[in-house]
Amino acid sequence: MTSILILCREDNLTWVNAGYARALRRAGVRLHCVPWGTPFNANLHELIEQCPEKPDYIFHPETDFPLLPWGLAEVDIPTVIFHTDPYAYTHRRVRWSRLFDHVVLLHFGFEDCFKQAGNPRPMTLAHAVDVEYFEGPPIERVFEVSSVGRTEGENYSTRREMLTELSAAFRTNEWWRRHPYEEMAMTYRASKIVLNIPRDDFPVDVSLRFAEAMAAGALFITRLPSELPSLGFEENVHFVAFRERSEVPGLLRCYLKDEKVRGRIAEAGREKVLREHTYNRRAKTLLELLGRDGCRLHAPARRWPEARVHLAYLDFFSAQRCLEHAWLEWRKIAGGGLREAAAGAALLLRAWTRWPRRQVNADAPHSS
Repeated sequence: MTSILILCREDNLTWVNAGYARALRRAGVRLHCVPWGTPFNANLHELIEQCPEKPDYIFHPETDFPLLPWGLAEVDIPTVIFHTDPYAYTHRRVRWSRLFDHVVLLHFGFEDCFKQAGNPRPMTLAHAVDVEYFEGPPIERVFEVSSVGRTEGENYSTRREMLTELSAAFRTNEWWRRHPYEEMAMTYRASKIVLNIPRDDFPVDVSLRFAEAMAAGALFITRLPSELPSLGFEENVHFVAFRERSEVPGLLRCYLKDEKVRGRIAEAGREKVLREHTYNRRAKTLLELLGRDGCRLHAPARRWPEARVHLAYLDFFSAQRCLEHAWLEWRKIAGGGLREAAAGAALLLRAWTRWPRRQVNADAPHSS
């Protein structure tokens, strides 16, 4: 039976990570998370010794718990890093990924970046849905239009503006606040249409929303161009699209009025998602892909001098605003490679001037 060490605490397994964790456990995989109190720069060999058995793989999910234990470039166990949002700070993610044997990307279009950096076989496994939250008898669809997702920050200004305008003309959910996963599922099940307004800095994004909305039986409307065609979804068959924001009110009125067409497209999307885009399916594919590669250890960092490995750790910690840990990595570099020391100093200076320090307390949860 497969055993996996996950480099985060159990309470950090939320949203995407929770979906994978539940699916892997349903498949019989034994998952071991790190305990409370684990420092961000813990020793990997000590974490492995704390496991009840030697793991077959070590997974590094994308969470708000920035753990990067020392020893990734030396351990004799295949390591896997997940990038939920590879479009954000892609160049830095590429650098961190060289510490790992396998890379999993949740968006299409980024594999070449990682291949060119030395990760030979990055895997793209798109977002999916945890079906159990969308099952049950039908409920009344009280919302004409709904959206669940972030609205704060400069990358979501278009989303905020459009949802504010649409709220005056349509019955919407409380899109401006955060929803726990269970509430999100109930909201979508109570919605006729789910509208996806992508991030301003990655306008093809459909995030998890496409799978969740379709699994809930709602009509999914998103902007084109989009990632959906890459996943095998067809416009006006599985979803509806707009090209300009001015089209959206008219599209909403059209499909709210035509219940028959709305229902046909929504049901086609639902059937495809439940057949092809569940976490159960993703977990099975992931284990198969890892199994084919056996126990090969591909990480470029396994062939690096120690100073360069420390620089990759410094880059990660500075990006996560863990400046105390980044500083410790720089001190380890300072007596070694001059090039790495200079690069590390530049990263530290940039991080220090741009961000406040993260409160480093592994016994307290961090806000996302």
